Amino acid sequence: MVRELAAVSERARIHNPFFGTGRVERLRQQVAAAGRAAPWRLRLDAAMGELQLGEERRGIELLAALCRDLREGRTVGDFAANLSANFYLGVGYLRLGETANCCKKPNATTCIMPFDENARHADPEGSTQAIRCFSIVLQNTRPEDRFHLAARWLLNVAHMTLGTWPDQVPEKWRLPAVAFDRGTGDRFENVAIELGLDTFSNAGGVIVDDFDGDERLDILVSDWRPDGALQFYRNRGDGTFEERSAAAGLTGITGGLNLLQADYDNDGDLDFLVLRGAWWFNEGKHPNSLVRNEGDGTFTDVTFLAGLGAARYPTQSGGFADYDLDGDLDLYVGNEHSELSPSPSQLYRNNGDGTFTDVARAAGVTNLLHCKGVHWGDIDNDRDPDLYVSNRDGDNRLYENRGDGTFVDVATERGVTGPTESFPAFFFDLNNDGALDLFVSNYNTGISHVAAHLLNAKLPRGRPQLHLGDGQGGFREVGTEYGLTYPSLPMGANFGDLDQDGWLDLYLGTGDTDYETLVPNLAYRNKSGRGFEDVTMTSGLGHLQKGHGIAFADLDRDGDLDVFAEMGGAYPGDAFGNALFRNPGNDHRWLTLRLVGTTSNRSAIGARLRVVVIENGKQRTIHRVLNSGGTFGASPLRQTIGLGHAERIERVEVFWPRSGATQTVTGMVLDAAIRIVEGRDGFEPLW
Repeated sequence: MVRELAAVSERARIHNPFFGTGRVERLRQQVAAAGRAAPWRLRLDAAMGELQLGEERRGIELLAALCRDLREGRTVGDFAANLSANFYLGVGYLRLGETANCCKKPNATTCIMPFDENARHADPEGSTQAIRCFSIVLQNTRPEDRFHLAARWLLNVAHMTLGTWPDQVPEKWRLPAVAFDRGTGDRFENVAIELGLDTFSNAGGVIVDDFDGDERLDILVSDWRPDGALQFYRNRGDGTFEERSAAAGLTGITGGLNLLQADYDNDGDLDFLVLRGAWWFNEGKHPNSLVRNEGDGTFTDVTFLAGLGAARYPTQSGGFADYDLDGDLDLYVGNEHSELSPSPSQLYRNNGDGTFTDVARAAGVTNLLHCKGVHWGDIDNDRDPDLYVSNRDGDNRLYENRGDGTFVDVATERGVTGPTESFPAFFFDLNNDGALDLFVSNYNTGISHVAAHLLNAKLPRGRPQLHLGDGQGGFREVGTEYGLTYPSLPMGANFGDLDQDGWLDLYLGTGDTDYETLVPNLAYRNKSGRGFEDVTMTSGLGHLQKGHGIAFADLDRDGDLDVFAEMGGAYPGDAFGNALFRNPGNDHRWLTLRLVGTTSNRSAIGARLRVVVIENGKQRTIHRVLNSGGTFGASPLRQTIGLGHAERIERVEVFWPRSGATQTVTGMVLDAAIRIVEGRDGFEPLW
């Protein structure tokens, strides 16, 4: 595998659509050959190619020359040409300012909106010049124009980086102050730099879980660059981490836009999967990597031995579940099918001997659309997991498990086919009624829509969809009613209880491949199952850079969930440092549960939890389903459950889908971590 990935990386140096230099070299040659006769669009494309490769000064030089030649009539161009050139010159300068300040001299509040004094740019050149360029665009466009709205958003951002917002922003272009002062609750702190976890990378995935069996949560991150190394951080248990990628045998296992964890071979330790090739079409036909945990601190790539290496399709999404209830974990890989790169999705049935067999065609789940999200969940409480597939170019799928090895798509009849361009999607129980609900992101938006939303402007845009489940396979869409109206552009998305009140909150890592897209990642607090409050600005979680893999995890074992965000965009010039947001905590109680399957899969994926507590003198039930969370980023399989102001725990009930048995455990104390083993009485304290 290492040799094959090295060959992939070598080819990518020229041909990769995001990292290869081939396209930019061709553009350079075409511009040089044509001289001043080069069409403005060609010159613009060449300049943007330089910016995307991280050659900011060169890109700015080309854009400035294009603006000058268009203005003086030496290059033929219309009104759109002048607007485009000035807008992207502003983008180039804004990115130059970020490189000189945020990338080279990061601190705990860098790029966290609203910007405090420490987040402001000490080197003002980039943002100052960006403001000049965006002002030209704004002066020459109508308020409802997309270019106008995009420039308006970025102009306000540029002023924020200089500390001149709002006073020095002309009133007619100023965004409302309320947009940057919304939400309640305590503030998280980015401690990634302090702990040495701010790996500088492009887009990638993250797993936070215990890989060495010491009950401490480790961190594994990827970088989708073809030569991007995996970074494995072992938790020392004293609040610090040790980088052990080479010692763990991970050298040469490169790339990967997303990561998943599971004990696929039921040997008691966590293995992981690296998913590759997303967005790259024919250039993305790379093998994924199934990496086996050897239980001694090292890992081995067993992709070919396991039967996962023959068929190669571009992907970034997958999910483990025991769909046939035979006690081992199967794997669905959602591939990016297109005319350019025909790529059926794959359902790998676990053979129980360390190998897998693709049964997608026989099972009826090949999808044949551009898949961007995969999540398993038992929507009708019949024990076997059903499958939701989010697609970017057509209707989403809800494959209902028939229990005989086949599935039927019921998305249309259940009303869950939209949005038409979606990305992350997942099942979770947002209102603690024991029925799985469904979040589906919308990806058909941009920075112009963000400004339009804040200004209540009439620019058509999509929104996420939120479907309340009835536990019998039916759903009701409540996104607007529940406050999910922000044009959010999620790439990474996950859920967890940020404030330990027993209700699952949301964190969305936002952005897209467009170089100009700079919008804050979004945090939503669950209002007791009745809606969501946008707490982005007050929580300290409003990171401006592009977010990908998201994981909620109690890394310091204090009972509250911290948030790890794998940051960075698609192009070399769009890289950034990862973030770890430390939870400030509160006085709410908690319980951490690690489940171990015996007749069920060892990871206990798919098991259902009911925690019954007494709170304010009344009985309250909190529901969870054991999995790693959303479809881009993996939280620990052990569950840290907020209990609000509980006075005591009455019982924990674990429903094991394979057997249909419910295991009841009593005697737990508050603020503790325990292990429950399937079929074994009682529990074991962990710490």
